[in-house]
Parts: sequence; structure tokens; C-alpha cells
Amino acid sequence: MTAPAPAAVPGDAEPGGTAPADTAAAAVPALPAPVPAAADVAVLGALPAAPPAGAEPAGVPPAGVVPVGALPGDDATFGAVLAAAPVPAPGPVPAPGPVPAPGPVPAPAPVPAPAPVPAPALVPAPGHVPPDGTAPLPAEPAVRPVTLDGGGVQVSGLLAEPEGGDPRAVIVAVHGRGMCADYFHGLTDPVNSLLTLGARLGLTVLALDRPGYGASASQLPEGQPLGEQATTLNTALADFARTHPTGAGFFVVAHSDGGKVALHMAAEDAGRALLGLDINGCGWQYAPGARHFPDTLGGGASKLNWGPLRHYPPGTFQASRSLLKPVPSREAAQTAFWPAQYQRLAGRVTNPVRLTFAEDELWWELDDDALAAMRDRLTAAPLVTVERLPSAGHNISIGRTARVYHLRALAFLEECLARRRDTPARS
Repeated sequence: MTAPAPAAVPGDAEPGGTAPADTAAAAVPALPAPVPAAADVAVLGALPAAPPAGAEPAGVPPAGVVPVGALPGDDATFGAVLAAAPVPAPGPVPAPGPVPAPGPVPAPAPVPAPAPVPAPALVPAPGHVPPDGTAPLPAEPAVRPVTLDGGGVQVSGLLAEPEGGDPRAVIVAVHGRGMCADYFHGLTDPVNSLLTLGARLGLTVLALDRPGYGASASQLPEGQPLGEQATTLNTALADFARTHPTGAGFFVVAHSDGGKVALHMAAEDAGRALLGLDINGCGWQYAPGARHFPDTLGGGASKLNWGPLRHYPPGTFQASRSLLKPVPSREAAQTAFWPAQYQRLAGRVTNPVRLTFAEDELWWELDDDALAAMRDRLTAAPLVTVERLPSAGHNISIGRTARVYHLRALAFLEECLARRRDTPARS
């Protein structure tokens, strides 16, 4: 009797069911029969007993033929059971019923028109917005024209007052040669206005037209000498004090020839009460290039009056036409005599003095010896400081560094107020 072929191992058979030549004689160990789960036993029933050793099981197919579902172990029996179970024929699939036509879609309800939005209330225009994009400043304080009595001379000017109370002090701004009070009011940029800056800081700012300018030009067609101008302005300040609060008193900010008038004002008895003087563009000895009078007082003085054009914002020179005024003849006649005048009056100034000169100031001698000589002649002044302002020409308050200068002038006012508080009252 021929020995039966070894059981086929899944995955080892060549196509057609024959074993590879190198494994045909090898004994293949029998795989352990899997233990059916309890659920499987319940369905299949008791499994048939294994045949006796050496007996050929019934129904073994010829060698080389593997019945369908015959797998190692009891999986063959499970496959036979599945093969014996009749598979019911699938029932007929009912034809799909007709799909009802969609009903009409109701038209959407009309959307009510939105209620009209009321127009926003008018809001005052915001304050100046600086070019560097920082937060806008508060709305600018009001600036209005004013006319004072200067002892029979109408003294016109501009006035800005703080809101919500009396001022801490009054700044008196005095313009230079051939200009007017508007010089201090931000010619090309409102942020450079000394008037609005001071008012925001709780100060009244009074920019005056000197005698022979503004309202007094028709009254005084030839103007007044510098000393007479000082008397007229001191009288006008007394008139202002009769009708306006002045806080701690008057503090003078003056430019160029206005600085000459401010020193004359302080040298008078009425000027002793001034809190201090902050003067820019006014020296003692003229520079050699400025001594060619009267040529340097006319159109040939452009370089002296302005310095390098880079120190001024675009549009300055066109806008400055509104500031330029004829120089009264009695004022012009005194220009060459200023060095002698300064020597006579400097020792009579008893107020704190701060002198500022632009980096490109061309009117005056500004070497260390010249500045020391000017400072030393202010022998009665309790405080004298001399400073240089970088990136500036002669007309500082309409240049790019106007705000820098104005803030420093106000800082000097604060210093003067502190000195006044710390100084015992005179008996």
C-alpha cells in the first residue's frame, strides 16, 4: 500500500498543487488542531472522533487532489458543514417606487429694509497729527487777535490762553526785524506754534507787534528807536495786566532785534519784575560779514537772515511772505550802534537771561571769547546761560527745530519760577 502524501501546507505548494522538489521527501510536522470556540461548537454540534492510528480515513481523495475547504485540522469539517448548508436563492428585488416630484419651493419672505442710520453728530476737528505717525495732539487752543494801549500807541498782537483756569505765567513773544507777531504761530506746521504750545502747558502766550508794526504801523510810519519801543511795550503789558490774569508774571521770549528790545525792557524800572528773558539770535559784536551797513540790512542779507536752506521745512520761504514787513526807518538807523548800546544797558539787567544761538548763526561773533565777554557784562543778572542750537539757522522759530527751541525756552521759564519760589521775599 502506497503511503499517503503528506498534508498540503498553505503557501508551500507550487501552482497546480505539487510540492517543491526539495521539500517532497521532508516530513512536515502536523499542525495542532485549533480548539473551536464555544459558540462554534453550539452551531456545528459534536465533532466526529478521530480515526484509529494507521487507518485511512473514509472519503480521502486521490493523492494530489485537495477538496474545497479542506484545511489543516478541524477547519476541513467546518468547511464541509458550510458546503452542505443550502444557500437560499435571493428573493426578487422590488422595483423602486416612483420618486415624487418635488413640491413648489415657497418664495422667501421679504426681508424688511434696515432702519435708516442717523447721521453722526458733528465732531470737532482733531488736533494736529505729527508727521512721524504718533498719537494726535489735543485740539489746538484758540488764538485770537488782541490790541493793547501802549501809552497812546496801539500795540496789536496774538493771544492764546489756557483752558479751565488762570495761567501760571504769561509769555511775551517779541519778533525780530521786519517780521510780526505771527512769526511765533507755526508758519508751516501748527505743532511749531509757541502760542498753542504754551497754552496747553497752562500758560498765557502774548505775541506782540513791536511799535511801527501791525496796528501801529500807520500811527508810527517811522517807528520808534529801540529804547522807546521798550517803554511802549512795558506800558502795554501793564494795560494787559489790568484786564487779564497773569499768574506769576511776565516772561519774555525774543528773537534777533526783538532781543535788543527785550534787554532794553529789562533795563527799565518797569522791567525788573520780569521773570526772565529767553533771547535767540541776538549777540553783542557783529560778525565781519554782517558789518557792511546798510547793504547787509537789505536784500543782500538773505544768507545772514536764513543760513542754510536745509534748516527750514518745505514751503517756508513762500509762506514767509506773509510775515515780512517794512522796517521802520528810526529802528533801522540804530542797527549799527547796537554794540555801544549793549555795553550801557547790560549791567542794569537784573533778571535771569538765557541766550541761544543757532548752529548756523551768521550775524554775530560767536567764538568762546566773544560769548564770554557778552555774558560777563550782564553783571547784575542772577543767572546767565549761553547755548547753541544744532541744525538751525537765524530764524529759529520758523525752522525745523522751532519746537525744540520753544520747549527749551519753556524749561528755562520753569527754572525761573523755581528760583522765584526759592528766593526769600524782599522786605
